[in-house]
Amino acid sequence: MSQDYARKLFVGPKLKRLRRELGFTQARMADELGVSASYLNLIERNQRPVTAQILIRLANAFDVDARQFSADDDERVVAELEEILADPLLKGIEVGRGELRDVIDAAPAMVDVVRRLYEAHVALRGRPEAASPALADTDRAEGAYVENPVDRVRAVVQDARNHFPEIEEAAERLALELATPGHELFYALRQRLKDRHGIRVSIVPDELMRHDLRRYDRHRRQLRISEFMEPSGRTFQAAYQLAFAEAGEIIERLANALEPEMTDARRLLRIMLANYFAAALMMPYARFHEAAEALGYDIDVLGARFGASFEQVAHRLTTLARPTMRGVPFFLLRVDSAGNVSKRFSSGRFPFSRFGGTCPLWTVHATFKTPGQILTQVVELPDGSRWFSVARTVRRALSPYGVPSPHFALGLGCELKDAHRLTYARGLDLAASEAAPIGINCRLCERAFCPQRAAPPISKSLLVDETVRSVSPFAFV
Repeated sequence: MSQDYARKLFVGPKLKRLRRELGFTQARMADELGVSASYLNLIERNQRPVTAQILIRLANAFDVDARQFSADDDERVVAELEEILADPLLKGIEVGRGELRDVIDAAPAMVDVVRRLYEAHVALRGRPEAASPALADTDRAEGAYVENPVDRVRAVVQDARNHFPEIEEAAERLALELATPGHELFYALRQRLKDRHGIRVSIVPDELMRHDLRRYDRHRRQLRISEFMEPSGRTFQAAYQLAFAEAGEIIERLANALEPEMTDARRLLRIMLANYFAAALMMPYARFHEAAEALGYDIDVLGARFGASFEQVAHRLTTLARPTMRGVPFFLLRVDSAGNVSKRFSSGRFPFSRFGGTCPLWTVHATFKTPGQILTQVVELPDGSRWFSVARTVRRALSPYGVPSPHFALGLGCELKDAHRLTYARGLDLAASEAAPIGINCRLCERAFCPQRAAPPISKSLLVDETVRSVSPFAFV
């Protein structure tokens, strides 16, 4: 296949599925798009690629997100299916990437069926009475995957590419109304909560908060924020409360649409959407995007300008997916010193693992040796794709003397082709930079002779030879 052909976007099955969902004939959809019915028929049969003009017309005529036709999104789903097919249960069943793409195109609903069935299988296997040595790792704090509300919400957010236009627009309108930038925003939010909603905001001594950082008393209509919250955290918590007060209907409508059943997942989704609103209010889309582009995505400078923490800015950068004003498609991952993953967000196609930790060769883990220092790295995944990452340690809140302060490491990255837009890559010859070969995690990585390998890949057979000791503790075929 030529490179020119590979770059063309063939979306036939997806376009046909959209047309059938709308109840349109080919003639009617062709008329809406301003093309002939015969040309639309060729597109639907993948005999013609879709053009940028037609994608724009699709988005405008049918109010759909053009990103749903992205080939990058298909690659992410292919990676998820390959992870499932690597399970020992399915050993011996060979399914090529081409076949997986055919399934995604022809029967996307079946992909969801496979996901849910596999998640249920792993959840049952993770029970103590049915523990599986294939996935269980007794040396890690993170045990076998068990489906829970957190994973459900993560899936919902990933499907939306971590971008919610309705919330963005509501937060931007309110930010214009408040017209108070940076660290001064906290006082404007506190006044707004008091004047419009009768909610008093107080900064409370630690001994009165015990283990809470924020607590809202509905009866007294009082929002209490711990004194241990730094200024950016106080602003965020006040904005979070205002989200329910002024954008509650939008949050409820989105939560109902994305998770119709009243479950813990839906409650968590409401919290996530309120958090999204808070970040969008602190860093309004258009103004934040303009500053990010002008500053080369310098996280510290953006934080100073918008009164936000390093983590808040990094997280916000993963949401810049407005079709008319896109930012760099970042992914973000947060881990603790034991390698447990507590955040995964992506507006691009980075293939996160859903069933384990991360690769120890990635510099995100090295940041714990240099707290507060930014480390950069060019990495290459087994599929040959190259990425540029920025990593640094962060903390949640202050702690009194003698109490352990929780520290995490953030990894923020993008495809290497976008790295030239970042201040962190200035002066680097990205084309000539040596890339660190990393994997998704040890269980899914098939790289041989890795000195950091903690477990053999589940897709290979373990090779035990008492006469040989390699740099890697595990050999496999």
